[in-house]
Amino acid sequence: MGRSVTLKDIAREMGVDASTVSRALDPSAQSLLTTEVVERVRDAAERMGYRKNHLARGLRTNRTMTVGMVLPDITNTLFAPIVRGAESVLEPMGYASIIVNTDDDPDREETLVNVLLERGVDGIIDAAAHRSIPRIEAVRGQGVPIVTANRGIDRSSIPSVVNDDAGGIRLVLRHLHDRGHRLIAHVAGPVSRTTGQLRLESFWREASALGLDLPKEAAINSSRFDEEEGRRCTLELLEQGWPFTAIVCANDRLAVGAIDALNRRGLSCPDDVSITGFNDLPFLSLIPPGLTTVRVQQFGVGRLSAEILVRMMTEPEAPVASTTILPVTLVERGSVTATRPGIPSSSEA
Repeated sequence: MGRSVTLKDIAREMGVDASTVSRALDPSAQSLLTTEVVERVRDAAERMGYRKNHLARGLRTNRTMTVGMVLPDITNTLFAPIVRGAESVLEPMGYASIIVNTDDDPDREETLVNVLLERGVDGIIDAAAHRSIPRIEAVRGQGVPIVTANRGIDRSSIPSVVNDDAGGIRLVLRHLHDRGHRLIAHVAGPVSRTTGQLRLESFWREASALGLDLPKEAAINSSRFDEEEGRRCTLELLEQGWPFTAIVCANDRLAVGAIDALNRRGLSCPDDVSITGFNDLPFLSLIPPGLTTVRVQQFGVGRLSAEILVRMMTEPEAPVASTTILPVTLVERGSVTATRPGIPSSSEA
């Protein structure tokens, strides 16, 4: 078996310095050379069968060119575009991603972050963060670059890139109000995540601003952002007996569960109850009646998170924003209609 092709071999073949070859093959240094030189070096490297030795480079630079990506639920289609957005930045710069799945369990999150550190990652994008997780704060305090994506951590110096949770709930509540709804319930997300807590706070704040007189039972907290919890919370709302005409769900999966709960009780969306979601997951526009929801920037969250992380890894002294909030938009579909009389109370049944 022949020896591996080195930078010096390519330099000798082309009649240039090895430093020129090194820059041409380093995405972060290519701007120092002309496009013609970069293309010539890359063509020669490919022709000669050159392969980067990241292990050797890591020994020289104390960098592994790997980034850890922490996801709460790898089966949730919300996170695939976030990963793709991050990799659109990381891959061209020569970074490889190591993806771990926490099952939205904070203890598992801490364990997997430790695993990533043992693998020597240069930085971490954490899309599974809970509102309080001391281990992540400790890791950042040790100098490891970390950015949280889609969620944040309370009172933390760790940069976060999130969508406008409060603004999204404001959009759907005003939309329902404009369609005549005054008795509106909320299936809230888990309050241990900033996405759940911020959307719940926004629901009550905007309901007050609109002059809605809602009972405290109007909002029910889920323990997970999934269909089963959406079903459970909606059935609990139905058992209470107050005549709500719409349900604002903290995400699309909760909304799917809510619609299923109505169907199980012989009710329908939107004829009996209008329902809204949050995130605009794929295919929901194809499932009758089509879910009115808040479209978030999934790809954008991943891309910007990676851009900030790369800056932290390569320019440790450069300032970065503590929180970046991306705008959201309302997507109107068939799950919302003009107000109906609402679900009758038990005394009216």
